[in-house]
Amino acid sequence: MVPQKEIKMAAPGERGIPGQQCHRAIKTNQDLLPETPWTHIFYNDFWGTLLTHSGSHKSYRPLCTLSFRLNHAIGGLNPWSYHLVNVLLHAAVTGLFTSFSKILLGDGYWTVLAGVMFASHPIHTEAVAGIVGRADVGASLFFLLSLLCYVKHCSTRGYSARTWGWFLGTGLCAGCSMLWKEQGVTVLAVSAVYDVFVFHRLKMNQILPTIYKRKNLSLFLSISLLTFWGTFLLGARLYWMGNKPPSFSNSDNPAADSDSLLARTLTFFYLPTKNLWLLLCPDTLSFDWSMDAVPLLKTICDWRNLHTVAFYTGLLLLAYYCLKSPSVETECNGKFVTNGKQNANGHSCHSDVEYRNSEIKPSFASKVENGIKNNASQRTQLPSTENIVVLSLSLLVIPFVPATNLFFYVGFVIAERVLYIPSMGFCLLITVGARALYVKVQKRFLKTLIFYATATLIVFYGLKTAIRNGDWQNEEMLYRSGIKVNPAKAWGNLGNVLKSQSKISEAESAYRNALYYRSNMADMLYNLGLLLQENSRFAEALHYYKLAIGSRPTLASAYLNTGIILMNQGKTEEARRTFLKCSEIPDENLKDPHAHKSSVTSCLYNLGKLYHEQGHYEDALSVYKEAIQKMPRQFAPQSLYNMMGEAYMRLSKLPEAEHWYMESLRSKTDHIPAHLTYGKLLALTGRKSEAEKFFLKAIELDPTKGNCYMHYGQFLLEEARLIEAAEMAKKAAELDSTEFDVVFNAAHMLRQASLNEAAEKYYDLAARLRPNYPAALMNLGAILHLNGRLQKAEANYLRALQLKPDDVITQSNLRKLWNIMEKQGLKTSKT
Repeated sequence: MVPQKEIKMAAPGERGIPGQQCHRAIKTNQDLLPETPWTHIFYNDFWGTLLTHSGSHKSYRPLCTLSFRLNHAIGGLNPWSYHLVNVLLHAAVTGLFTSFSKILLGDGYWTVLAGVMFASHPIHTEAVAGIVGRADVGASLFFLLSLLCYVKHCSTRGYSARTWGWFLGTGLCAGCSMLWKEQGVTVLAVSAVYDVFVFHRLKMNQILPTIYKRKNLSLFLSISLLTFWGTFLLGARLYWMGNKPPSFSNSDNPAADSDSLLARTLTFFYLPTKNLWLLLCPDTLSFDWSMDAVPLLKTICDWRNLHTVAFYTGLLLLAYYCLKSPSVETECNGKFVTNGKQNANGHSCHSDVEYRNSEIKPSFASKVENGIKNNASQRTQLPSTENIVVLSLSLLVIPFVPATNLFFYVGFVIAERVLYIPSMGFCLLITVGARALYVKVQKRFLKTLIFYATATLIVFYGLKTAIRNGDWQNEEMLYRSGIKVNPAKAWGNLGNVLKSQSKISEAESAYRNALYYRSNMADMLYNLGLLLQENSRFAEALHYYKLAIGSRPTLASAYLNTGIILMNQGKTEEARRTFLKCSEIPDENLKDPHAHKSSVTSCLYNLGKLYHEQGHYEDALSVYKEAIQKMPRQFAPQSLYNMMGEAYMRLSKLPEAEHWYMESLRSKTDHIPAHLTYGKLLALTGRKSEAEKFFLKAIELDPTKGNCYMHYGQFLLEEARLIEAAEMAKKAAELDSTEFDVVFNAAHMLRQASLNEAAEKYYDLAARLRPNYPAALMNLGAILHLNGRLQKAEANYLRALQLKPDDVITQSNLRKLWNIMEKQGLKTSKT
């Protein structure tokens, strides 16, 4: 019975397949395996949990999961192919974003600068370097495809029958974007902004009159269809996940769990400000921003409220400036335009005044602004600066809205990967702002300064990205880089890494550091307990398991390992109660119901073994059957099936025993215990040659395992092949000299083979391995008795009787020994 593996906390980590997120999304996700029907992907969440389950994260991203499955089919868990796909997707998104920027900014170097800024922005490191970030990158790909299709729809509307083909492409790509990640559906709102404020160049006060006068019916129809399709997608999404929002722990999003309305409000208003700062100045980045990484704003006096006020004031002023009523308003072909006329494509009607002032007016984006010689025919196809700013703000704000806790609480405080799509709006804002300044200033020196300042910013972003990529090279570097932001989570995950490197003392220190910052982390309490258990510090381990259970009463793995320790300490009744309590814990509202079910199944398995060792075989069978009913798909059942066979064997129900032994071997063809137990059954039923093949196969599978030689030796002993049996017994004891059962049984076999001197050696070793085990002392006394070492035999008999006074065999042997000693004139303890 071995302890369960540690619980890693929910944060990206390893290179290639990082941390618990990837552990659940890829390593243990049954939806990626070829034996799982691929249709399961469309019913389960991103982590492989049924969407309608109460503990589901509700992250419905089937296209992303499907891409992981394809990766798994091609290269298994080799991280190289996963990284390659992420990088290729990022390159494709960068290309599409640059193409979209060209529509807004033209062919010049400002478009190139926008594309390069997006490609190199440090905030993208998590989305590209972390495999689970593929959801954001894939959603961005279809987000841009949908937006570009809508741009084509606008430009062909009223002139080509293909315009509705482009609109269909918009809807399909928007749906695909949402199936990569939820926020992809926001592209429909961004498309509407493009149509109203960029293509038609309407101002806020022009929208209602346009609708009221039934002008631009094609615009009204397109927006209505976008609204309908978006509503349908959101409704279908909500229905598919069971019409219930997900639930998260308070450590995931402390503000959402706060009892103070003021704290929740101030914090939620502040978080977008913090996210914008990460886009503008990504100096401090972290793999995880949960827990206390961003302390709650609890009072009006918190100085961070000034940041909030400045952010929203700037945002509103910028939006007002771009959407305010134009100073000159005319009507062209039934459409409102500013400072001139507008033709059917919405980008080419301008007044003479605008043409004369095109190089200095910020509301018009000429080719001069793009660093290219003026060309009137090309110039008039570009939106004005105000148009681009409005669209950039919509790209920045609208895709971020699902992460604001405005409509529902989310399972994070800040997530850098969530900023992948909003960063497009940010890059456009920076570029168009720099371009507007470039056009506005008159001196060449200032123009050059602005251009090179923008280029320098991009260089700094690129350097930071290179440095941040270094943090993602391995788990240890990543977690160390996060200590400053989230010390509790970072130290905890670092402890797991150090433990895997066999740096036990450093791992223990890391776990204790994590608990110093957050003492009630059940996962860390459990992991520290597991570390102590694996290093035979059982009393301390039990203490930390108790604390872990107190912090999270549903932590089944803590019950499991507590029961294992108690069982090994001989506290069978306490162990039984612990296992039973674990088996009764439901999986409702648990983040990882699959892992929970695995722990519950293991608890039942160990409870069955406890009953088995006590001779309660019917009870053991009942528990094993319950375990089979509860075990999840990913549970390896070979040991459970084998123990079912053992129980039936003890009840002399040989056909049933053979069935379960075969089931064990079918589930794992190289399962050594099943080879040994099935070999014993074959020998018992007279199929000796078949039995010997299974024993030899077990030895072949693992020649270093003494237990295999011991069972084969027992078979040889029963076949009266005493010399061979003795050799197997010695081999078993030599290989597993610290395993009591192997050494003790080897001594028995040597004694039965009449090799009493060798038997004495191993009985003595067995007694030293378990000095308080009466049977070991009694048998050592017996072999010493046979070998004529009478006084030593007496001492061991007496010690055995101290531990088990009512043992009839030991009492009988001691009386016989005293008779012999008295006849030889030796002094006995009774005299």
